[in-house]
Amino acid sequence: VALANLALRFACQSVIAGADVARRAFDPRLPLRPGFVRYPVRFPPGPARNAFTALTSLLPGTVPAGEEHGQLLYHCLDIDQPVASQLAAEEAALSRALGHD
Repeated sequence: VALANLALRFACQSVIAGADVARRAFDPRLPLRPGFVRYPVRFPPGPARNAFTALTSLLPGTVPAGEEHGQLLYHCLDIDQPVASQLAAEEAALSRALGHD
């Protein structure tokens, strides 16, 4: 069930991310505050962390950009958005799907 929920969440996030980026690209009135956000991921280096970065690359306006001091680094179109809380929600969903909780 957790894996099915994750798959549905993944599909929904893909659509939302695409629509959000397109909306920002075509509406110059939307404020953008590009920058980087560090996220202290709980997954150790390996397959689970790789899956997490792949999954979170679909969040609207964010792209995993590397790692710094053991934290994942995300480039964001708008750092005023709740990026860290979105990442935490995705991490929790993936953790449940992988049976880590």
